[in-house]
Amino acid sequence: MPPSPDKGRPGGVAPYLATLLLALTSPAGADELVACHLDYAGTNRTIEARPTASPYTVAPVEVGSYLLFRVVFRTEPADLASIKLYTYAQHDDVDGRPLIHQATYAYPPTAAREYGFTGLNHVYEPRYGLVLDYWCEAISK
Repeated sequence: MPPSPDKGRPGGVAPYLATLLLALTSPAGADELVACHLDYAGTNRTIEARPTASPYTVAPVEVGSYLLFRVVFRTEPADLASIKLYTYAQHDDVDGRPLIHQATYAYPPTAAREYGFTGLNHVYEPRYGLVLDYWCEAISK
């Protein structure tokens, strides 16, 4: 009788094959996320974004009463892979949401620094002069 293919492998072949199959079928970057740390008007919060294949459907997140922050994280296709950050002003008497800050970073991002791959950024809200400080980091889970 030939030796069992599971012999000598902890847990046998099945768990190994399941892990390999998951790795081959999971989209690139599926275990990654971008975490942006925001400080605005004395409030700190973190916004997380996972890779998306539909960048136009990513909604901005309200930051305080006067700003919106949007993170678009793409890992595929390779020629469009990037991390884009947008900040919009939000005022009731203005039509639309004027873009006041936009930054684009290559994917995969450069090595982390003290303030992630973005460094520390300051965005000035145009009407009231409040400042949004933010920085973002890439996290692999």
